[in-house]
Amino acid sequence: MKRAVLAIVAVSISLVAPGPLPAQAATTPATPPADGTFRSGPALAPTCSGVTIKTTDNAAQVVDEWPSGTTFCFASGLHRISETIHPKADQVLASDDGAVLTGSVRLTKWALSNAAWVTTGVLPPAYPQTGQCEDNKTNICYLREQVFYDGKHLTRVASRDKVARGTFYADYAANAIYLGDIPVGHTVEMSSTPTAIEPGGNNVTVRGLTVEHFATPPQGGAVVLGLGWHVYANEIRWNHAIGAMLQNADSAVLEKNWIHDNGQLGVGQYSTLKGTISANEISDNNTDGFWIADWESGGVKTTWSSGGSVTGNLIQDNRGIGLWSDAYDDSRTFSNNQIIDNAADGIRYEIGRNGVIADNSISGNGFGTGRGSGTSLWDGGGININTSSNVQVRDNVVANNVNGISIQSRTRGSGPWGTNVLRDIVVSGNQVTMRGGTTATGMVQNSGAAIPAGEVSLDNNVYILDSLAAERFQKTGQWYTAKQWRATGQDTASAFTIGRAILDATGILTILPQ
Repeated sequence: MKRAVLAIVAVSISLVAPGPLPAQAATTPATPPADGTFRSGPALAPTCSGVTIKTTDNAAQVVDEWPSGTTFCFASGLHRISETIHPKADQVLASDDGAVLTGSVRLTKWALSNAAWVTTGVLPPAYPQTGQCEDNKTNICYLREQVFYDGKHLTRVASRDKVARGTFYADYAANAIYLGDIPVGHTVEMSSTPTAIEPGGNNVTVRGLTVEHFATPPQGGAVVLGLGWHVYANEIRWNHAIGAMLQNADSAVLEKNWIHDNGQLGVGQYSTLKGTISANEISDNNTDGFWIADWESGGVKTTWSSGGSVTGNLIQDNRGIGLWSDAYDDSRTFSNNQIIDNAADGIRYEIGRNGVIADNSISGNGFGTGRGSGTSLWDGGGININTSSNVQVRDNVVANNVNGISIQSRTRGSGPWGTNVLRDIVVSGNQVTMRGGTTATGMVQNSGAAIPAGEVSLDNNVYILDSLAAERFQKTGQWYTAKQWRATGQDTASAFTIGRAILDATGILTILPQ
């Protein structure tokens, strides 16, 4: 991988700067490039030798018939998974031959009906709504069945009269699906099976598979990792909710997977000790319209987990938050990730403690315009620390996001650690670019959650600004220029640079003259 470096080209350093750039800002550790050289997915899987599972087999039954420790090699081609596979302890599910596990069924019996095509008898009974949708009026994102036309994901609409080319409508009361495209001579499929693989035993390995078209419920994964699992070199795509889910998956490892175009979230983690999410490409998730700004959509979300790390991942173009720790994560490390062009925050650390956010490259995040999106520090930024304690934010490149680093103190009730408060936040050694509009770095608080003096420290950072006269810093409602900000006691040893920053796909930050 290429190393992310700070290249200073014809930069002017203002009189506000105390001297040379801080040593911490000279280089940052390597982050995964977004220029096409980052490798993930089934091509990285090793050769498979074991019990062959043919495309005509019932994979779940074959796996169930063999003892713990068996290796299964899925043959090349399309495997329709009609029931969830539950591997036993130490079993291996693998392919080195391009096996695709699909949770969809083909829809073949169509009739023309008032300028649309209809098929009946394929839907499950109606089920209750869970989750929150970006469109909270139609509220259809939770519906699990996706439809694919020659492999292309169709857009669900809320009523029969909205059906047009590229869309479908599912009428659960009538058990009917309406299609806007001519099905004759084309392959039309509907996701049906809820989950591809979930725990039956510990220490399972899953590698070299493509997993697609599973009708996962909101917050559910197509591949669910268990205790000690190792899931690597897979492609996980076009499932309704979460691609890969670590759930009660202590010491599990999810690495080198390409996880993309899932309906809600690329990767989820819940109630897991020392889980590792590493060297994955996680992109273009939230295809099915879950709430972008504030409900578990986008790249990665972890909750109620302790220890472990999210490191060395490429997290880009997700319709939500890039990397989100929420609800009582403890001692989590987010490092060496490249997080770019996600619709909401690049990184959000919310209601957690003892976190480390270090050596990440974070750019172009937070420019979503949907429900709840905005440009103030309350809406977030490249990095957003929200009502958490003992969090270190260090040595990150934070360039050209809606805001730089947003530190939020909110009234958030109580939990297992007592009252949720913002305390002991240290921000140092970061390179932060802020230009134009209302972009800022600083602190906000609501009336019931005042930040005590000394609980937030920003220092030894480099700020790349459009103007030293611009108010690019904020403290609890007051705006400051660089000189005024230093007078508040923050960033007294930081450098303030006039210029514009370009962060390229390989992680190299270049500062150009104004």
